[in-house]
Amino acid sequence: MDPSLLPSLAWFAHIAYHRSFTRAAAEMGVSRAALSQNLKALEQRLNVKLLYRTTRDMSLTEEGQRLYDTLFPALLSIKAAVRGIGESRDEPAGLLRVNTSRSAAKLLVEPHLAEFLARYPKLKLELIMDDGLANIIADGCDAGIRLGQSLAEHVTAVPISPRLEMAVAASPDYFARHGEPASPEDLARHNCVRFRHTTSGAIFHWEFSAPGEPGRDFTVEPLGNYTTNDDESMIRAALQGGGLIQHLDLALRPYLADSRLIRVLRPWCPPFPGFYLYVPSRAQMPPRVRALMDFLIEKRDTQPARIA
Repeated sequence: MDPSLLPSLAWFAHIAYHRSFTRAAAEMGVSRAALSQNLKALEQRLNVKLLYRTTRDMSLTEEGQRLYDTLFPALLSIKAAVRGIGESRDEPAGLLRVNTSRSAAKLLVEPHLAEFLARYPKLKLELIMDDGLANIIADGCDAGIRLGQSLAEHVTAVPISPRLEMAVAASPDYFARHGEPASPEDLARHNCVRFRHTTSGAIFHWEFSAPGEPGRDFTVEPLGNYTTNDDESMIRAALQGGGLIQHLDLALRPYLADSRLIRVLRPWCPPFPGFYLYVPSRAQMPPRVRALMDFLIEKRDTQPARIA
C-alpha cells in the first residue's frame, strides 16, 4: 500500500473511535479544522465516503465501518509494539544473537551462562559458533566475540578478557621421555599435536616472537602423528602424554596450575590483545547488548592472575 496513506488512516481511526472531531482533535493536539480537512482528503484519495456528518452528529458509512473494524485492532498492535520497544530500553529483553569463536564461547560465556540468564530472565541468548571473522550485521547478529588482533579497524570493540599468551605445554611424562625444547627450532624433533581450523581447513601454525627482538614474529608448522579440529581433544592428547600443544594460556590455566601440564618456551610467547566484544556501533546500543557487555566486563575483572 501507499505509505503516505498511513497518517490519514490513523487520524480517521481516532475520529471513528471518539465519534467526534472535537475530542479526536484534542487528543491528537491538532485543530478540528485540520482533522476535517485531512479526512476529506482521505475520502477523495480512496474515492469513498467514510463518515456522515451533520452539525450535531456523526456516523460511519458502511465502508467507513469496515475500514475502522480492520484498522483499530491493527493500530492497537502497533501501539503495543512501540510500547514494548520503549520498555526494552529500560530492561534487557528479547533475542540476543552473538557470533563467537568456539574458544571464546568455552572460556568466557559458557561458564557463566546460568548466571547471565538468571540475571536477565527476559533475555534469550543464541550463540553462533564460527571461528572465522564474520560480518555480524550481514549475519543478523547483535554482537561478536573475537581476538583483538583479528578485529577490523572500523568496529566498535571492548576488551572482555585480560591480555593473553600462546602457551606451549606437554605433560611431565612426555618431557621425562623426550626432554624439553629450548627454542622453537627444537620442535622439529618433537611430536606436536596439530590443530586444523574448522572454517579454512588449514593447519594452525604455531606463533612465536624472538626474545629481545621486538617485531620479529614467525610461525612454525607443527609436526606430529595426531591432528584434530577440537581444542579440547588437543588438550586431552597432551594430558595423556601424546605430545606438545600450543594453545591460549587462559584455556590451559587449570592444567598448568596443578602441574598436569608443564609450560615451555615462554620467552618466545609474549602477551597480545585478548578477546573483545564487538558491536556495529555504541550509538543507541540495545539494552540486551549493553547487558552482555557489562556482564562480560564484570567477569573479566574477576579473572585470576596468570600462572607464573
